[in-house]
Amino acid sequence: MEKKALLVISFGTSYAETRAKTIAATEQCLQKAFPDHDFYRAFTSRMIINKLKKRDNEIVDVPREVLKKLKEAGYTHVRCQTTHIINGHEYEITLKELKAFENNFKSLTLGRPLLTTVEDYEETVDVVMGKMPKLKKGEALVYMGHGTDHQANATYPCLDYMFKMKGYEDVYVGTVEGFPELENIVPLLQDKKYKKIYLAPFMLVAGDHARNDMASDDEASWKTVLEEEQFKVECILEGLGEYPGIQNMFVEHLKKAQPVTEM
Repeated sequence: MEKKALLVISFGTSYAETRAKTIAATEQCLQKAFPDHDFYRAFTSRMIINKLKKRDNEIVDVPREVLKKLKEAGYTHVRCQTTHIINGHEYEITLKELKAFENNFKSLTLGRPLLTTVEDYEETVDVVMGKMPKLKKGEALVYMGHGTDHQANATYPCLDYMFKMKGYEDVYVGTVEGFPELENIVPLLQDKKYKKIYLAPFMLVAGDHARNDMASDDEASWKTVLEEEQFKVECILEGLGEYPGIQNMFVEHLKKAQPVTEM
């Protein structure tokens, strides 16, 4: 008898409110698309998993722990979908964990991260700009991506270029832990003589980075740095996972999921 499971794999967040609006909302969208599959959740951030366990006594497994339980429970077919944004370290770790179980199920598939194909970039730009304020003269939008030392950091300059290609000349993409950084973007904003800057996270959740590194009154936050440069700043604390269009993109990625044996 076939026994099917759906495993949704996210980086995770310790902020319950944004987790409900983003990760849980995306999970529910994926569940709705595959109602004949039993749902399971996994996070890839060990730091967040440990914090949730210590602070809230909430247990979330890493992918390999869930797959071990699914094998023991007799599941035969497992569909997995990552909610990671880029094909970076977290995604590679996830794929490696799944490959260790490739012979334990009749089928084990994985859907790719949000920004994988050129079409993904185009659709993502359309989705997010449909949710952002219409920029007036003298206004710009700066997205904060996470950034990484992985080669997949090239995603962020590519995304910035895609915004420009689609006519959004006043949209910029920076990162917290990669390139470009805010210091690379500020001169561009000054050259264009913008008066007001919108800041928004280009992350699945509006968690720690969005609240502290982007929108806080800390002297090193993006908001503070831009205000010191005499820009008026408005922060938009919404994660990408809140947008139905992004949730639907993950559904489409899950429908196109490949066997991990072929990845």
